[in-house]
Amino acid sequence: MAFSSMAFLFGFLPVVLLCYFLIPGRRRSVRNGVLLLFSLAFYAWGGLRLLPVLLAGCLLNWAAGLVLTPGRRHRRGVFWAAAALNLLPLLYFKYTGFLLDNLNALGLELAVRDLLLPAGISFFTFQAVSYLADVYRGTIPPERRLSRLALYTAFFPQLLQGPIVRYGDFGPLLAERRETVSDISAGGVRFCFGLAKKVLLADALGAAAAGACGAGERLTVGLAWIGSIAYTLQLYFDFSGYTDMALGLGRVFGLPLPENFDYPYIARSAGEFWRRWHITLSRWFRDYVYIPLGGNRCSRRRHLLNLLAVWLLTGLWHGAAWTFVLWGLYYAALLMGEKYLWGAALERMPSPLRHVYALLLINFGWVLFRAGSLGQAGTVLAAMLGFAPGGLWSGEAEYYLRQYAWEWLAAIPAALPVKIWLGRPLERRRETGSRAAAAVMAFGPKFMALCLLGLSAVRLLSSTFRSFLYFQF
Repeated sequence: MAFSSMAFLFGFLPVVLLCYFLIPGRRRSVRNGVLLLFSLAFYAWGGLRLLPVLLAGCLLNWAAGLVLTPGRRHRRGVFWAAAALNLLPLLYFKYTGFLLDNLNALGLELAVRDLLLPAGISFFTFQAVSYLADVYRGTIPPERRLSRLALYTAFFPQLLQGPIVRYGDFGPLLAERRETVSDISAGGVRFCFGLAKKVLLADALGAAAAGACGAGERLTVGLAWIGSIAYTLQLYFDFSGYTDMALGLGRVFGLPLPENFDYPYIARSAGEFWRRWHITLSRWFRDYVYIPLGGNRCSRRRHLLNLLAVWLLTGLWHGAAWTFVLWGLYYAALLMGEKYLWGAALERMPSPLRHVYALLLINFGWVLFRAGSLGQAGTVLAAMLGFAPGGLWSGEAEYYLRQYAWEWLAAIPAALPVKIWLGRPLERRRETGSRAAAAVMAFGPKFMALCLLGLSAVRLLSSTFRSFLYFQF
């Protein structure tokens, strides 16, 4: 069940809010129980037969966490066994087909079964491993209540696409938190803005990207660039829109979630981009893979190997295909180059040129990320560099610019920190006693949120539903 579906917006969400807030705030465990039951129902909506995978993981991690208490014997063996058991379903469901396809390409004749990938498995698996690792390290105590650990794993706002949450941040809030009117209001506003990102921008730009990149022999240089830029914007608004909705819902329930995006397209290098894009995933790999391997506190050769390992795993985490492997290696090469080859020269470049450098590299990377095969990626990249079968320009390219003109115009400022730029002078005026500035800051976002909610509802009622891109991961 997607946040942008009619079933969620006008069915599931109103019911869960009603049931949750009918329970008195002092009955914290009951409210947690309501959230857990609805979270499990939310997950079962996508396939009841996959629910046991989630429940078995909750039970395993709860029991393993208790055994990992400092002072217990065989802690190391228990940790690695539990981590392996968490990763096993992910490896089986996500990578079995990829492995068998490649073995068959080498001459074997193995039957390849179509496996239904459990929704969100990459996200809740990484959360489980982080919980076990933190308990094993002594960073957090083990959770003794199975229901709380289950809610951490299955919390429906972030279950399917993250952000990846640490139990040390989430767990204490389950025992004691307070939902306020201001937090509920702010959470609702953020949810509406995220919904608009998805419905009004991402879906429209996705149609432009699909049409342009699927042009085949009609592909022109202009069409290739239009398609790649449309996908670059689509992916950002799709994923950050989901994140905004997740963070908004988390705030409504008094369970704030970590930020996952920080205007990544204003980055001036590949390294800065990954400090701004999918922040919780980058931090997960940093804390649980990169640093344990030695990080950068080692020889240059070992550091390069560490980067290579992390980005190979990052590519594979996103998908079981050679395009994702190459995409991960692409960023490994960029980060190595910025660290040891052209980083100093990059620092001396004017800031606008650094932005252009980063945006071009990010855009090329998303072509690889989107492509269904290496051949398809090569075709689009070649067309972007001038080797297009359809020539330089076409009426089809002009059509996608005109057909989605207002989405293009809205997308550029929406991807920039315009809110911050406008908020600073308003804040200064409010501090000097301006009532107009105070009113704009107090009611402006709420009014815009209501307008965007109405526009999103109209678009949903008049168009075909499109799922979120990161559901496949």
